[in-house]
Amino acid sequence: MIDVAIVGAGAVGAMLAAKLAEAGRSVTLFEAGPRWGLYDMVSSQIWARRLRWGGPYVATTGADPLGFGFNAGWGLGGSALHHYGTWPRMHAADFTMRSDHDRGLDWPIGYEDLRPYYDRVQKEVGVSGDAGAEIWRPAGEPYPMPPLEPLKQGELLARAFAAAGKRTAPAPMAINSVIYDGRPACQYDGWCDAGCPILALANPMAVYLPRAEAAGATILTDTAVTRIVPAGKTKVAGIRYRTADGREGEQQARLVILAGSVVGNPALMLNSTDADHPHGIGNGNDLVGRYVMAHGLIQILGLFPEETEPHRGVTGAHLMCHDNYDKTSTKGAFGSRQWLIAPSIKPNDLAGLGASRMDLNGAALDAFMAKAVRHGANMIGMCEEEPNADNRIELTDGVNGWGVRPPRIVHAFSADAKKLWEAMRDEGTAIFKAGGAIETWHTPMGSAHLVGGTIMGTDAGTSVADSHGRVHGFDNLYIAGPGLFPTEGGVNPTFTLHAVTLRAAEHLEKDRTDLFAA
Repeated sequence: MIDVAIVGAGAVGAMLAAKLAEAGRSVTLFEAGPRWGLYDMVSSQIWARRLRWGGPYVATTGADPLGFGFNAGWGLGGSALHHYGTWPRMHAADFTMRSDHDRGLDWPIGYEDLRPYYDRVQKEVGVSGDAGAEIWRPAGEPYPMPPLEPLKQGELLARAFAAAGKRTAPAPMAINSVIYDGRPACQYDGWCDAGCPILALANPMAVYLPRAEAAGATILTDTAVTRIVPAGKTKVAGIRYRTADGREGEQQARLVILAGSVVGNPALMLNSTDADHPHGIGNGNDLVGRYVMAHGLIQILGLFPEETEPHRGVTGAHLMCHDNYDKTSTKGAFGSRQWLIAPSIKPNDLAGLGASRMDLNGAALDAFMAKAVRHGANMIGMCEEEPNADNRIELTDGVNGWGVRPPRIVHAFSADAKKLWEAMRDEGTAIFKAGGAIETWHTPMGSAHLVGGTIMGTDAGTSVADSHGRVHGFDNLYIAGPGLFPTEGGVNPTFTLHAVTLRAAEHLEKDRTDLFAA
């Protein structure tokens, strides 16, 4: 018997393992994928695919299937190992969509509930930025580090935004602009998505995994959790697991925390059936797996007369714009949106533009590449999607390599999400032209940042867990991560999921000592 079994060694699993182990609890962290080291953080997009496309296949279907592989994580560190480190805060209005607009859902907590945890996390992890320049930013402590440099591409696009009457600010990044907590400053080599080998980007390998192991937590990789073991109707006894070499076992625990992905947590709950839970643990009201959301994405690209050095920088963004973040600021559409400006572009990015530049092939593609590697610029538009119960994780027939029914993502974007995307397409093209672009184009509608599927709320009839992640109706089963989000806002979710998780960790440390009394 151990105190805590944590399923998933990504961002939230690593943080919880560190916090609970440092509080004196016996903790075991279960990770289905392999154990990575710094030697695996190779500056190559092809090599970096190992960090994403691993594990059993996850099918995607619906009118607008989501590209899960890009969003997935595989191995120690999870998807946070290759995340870009873009860390804006959610706005206060993101937590009160239902109350303010009579549509969507409300969170059971508000921005002020999370504000102190945002402030604490940014100090623990290290975030660079300029809070004063972010005129849209909700109240909170300034960032502990100055912003990253804008570099040539960022400077050019800042002028383009100004020419179009838009405001920009340095993007808040979980990337060191200076030496911080013993970790070096960013070298601007633009390979954040391949994992940061110098640990300038605050992924789990840089911060919480070392702390967890130093505090005595056990980390088991190549060990997939296949089932939650119930102990009657309101408690769980532990988990069952299967190793990569086929061995099966069971771990009893006083507390079980599901810290897997937006797909993995619901799939595990739905696969954990018995007489008391015929439809899966926590699924008495058919809510497990529902309300899956993702940001709609557009990439605006262009060629400029000036040299932009687009290969330099960070993969996330150097600048941001929230001028049209208000949910009713886009004519004919509802939802928040943001611009992430001047992410680095690598040759593979340019070669992969076939879906948006069908005119380029042969000699024309060669000439384009020669121009774009020196004069190209780009930015990412991110659109909010409202919660929709029909967008969901469900189980398919058959069994996968772990001996359980595999999950499938069912998804369709709403008309509002598509209108937001169209507005960003038109606005982004106009901004590039205002900045003097010789040529502009854009990608098709994409997606990123899966949230939902095990949403939090105050009512067991409309949500899966409470604001700390405790599954309704269960005493010792908790969920952590972006699956708890009832809405997603228009910003990257990683900062918020850290704040939500820190709040949950504090709750477990201070308010749930009863779990460990036996």
